[in-house]
Amino acid sequence: MRAAVLQEIGQEKLEVLDDVEAVGFGPGRVRIRVRATGLCHSDLSAMSGVLPQPGPFVPGHEGAGEILEVGDGVTHLKAGDRVVVCWLPACGACPACKRGQTELCLAGFMNAGTPNFRRPGGDVFGFAGTGTFAEEVVVDAGCAVPIPDDVPFDIAALIGCGVTTGLGAALNTADVEAGSSVAVIGCGGVGISAIQGARLKGAAEIVAVDPVASRRESALRFGATKAVSPDELADAKQQVTAGEGFDYVFEVVGKSATARTAYDNTRRGGTLVVVGAGAMDDFLQLNMFELFFDEKRILPSMYGGGDVLRSYERTIALWRAGRIDLEGLITHRVPLTEINEALDQMRTGTALRTCIEI
Repeated sequence: MRAAVLQEIGQEKLEVLDDVEAVGFGPGRVRIRVRATGLCHSDLSAMSGVLPQPGPFVPGHEGAGEILEVGDGVTHLKAGDRVVVCWLPACGACPACKRGQTELCLAGFMNAGTPNFRRPGGDVFGFAGTGTFAEEVVVDAGCAVPIPDDVPFDIAALIGCGVTTGLGAALNTADVEAGSSVAVIGCGGVGISAIQGARLKGAAEIVAVDPVASRRESALRFGATKAVSPDELADAKQQVTAGEGFDYVFEVVGKSATARTAYDNTRRGGTLVVVGAGAMDDFLQLNMFELFFDEKRILPSMYGGGDVLRSYERTIALWRAGRIDLEGLITHRVPLTEINEALDQMRTGTALRTCIEI
């Protein structure tokens, strides 16, 4: 079987190998033929070591495909079913699930410590317990979520992570108020999805902030009312809010420097939503006086901050109704053999989302 493998954390290139085997099939598990997968910035972060992930590993966690085989005890799926891969399945029994905070369930993270693949040289892990840069993957049945026949695999793949994360940050975590002012710092696929969510909620002003001109242009097509470079943010804050600051600021980069910028551009009493996944040794510094005096809400948003399955269903309904644009997020397409080209597109910011066709 063919898969893209990172041999050592810190390497910038993936090796596309033909000697990889998907392992772990058995009771409660399913085998999936991956048809499409998106490249998410979290994959790059895992490759560089920003996000913890044992290696060697197959990146990819934003995928969709068809069920090839189901293990004993799996009753809600059958061979031939079309599914989206959910890298953060809810167990339904832990304290977080019982509270209704299924996005905080740790069951999916436990999967990351079990190898999903094997090569003649030894075990290979799958990123986030999945590893969708492969022709096949074996995962827990809860990681395979059925999708309707009218949802293309490339669209379903996006729903598996980036769209759910960005859209949910605006709809669930922030619950953006109609008529409000919004700034989104970082306008890749997740940031653009946050922009679409803010537009859906009726935000009056949405300022997109990104250093890449093509991404700023894209943001305007997806609902931003203004798009600026980071150097122009101060002027936009003055023009849009008379210097007071935005009602909501979304940080979609995952770095303390941009989180600090986001905090500084949030009005007193406003809301900073932290969407980007950052490093454990990158610390955001706030002094205790400003934290008290400004009364700004700081809301981290994990995987869209809501029930994942309900979020998938809502996203499909909005897409069907023409309320959100998912096709437009896919700016590039490459076969698995050209996966390193997709990595370059992500690193340079030329792509919103690259679809890897498998």
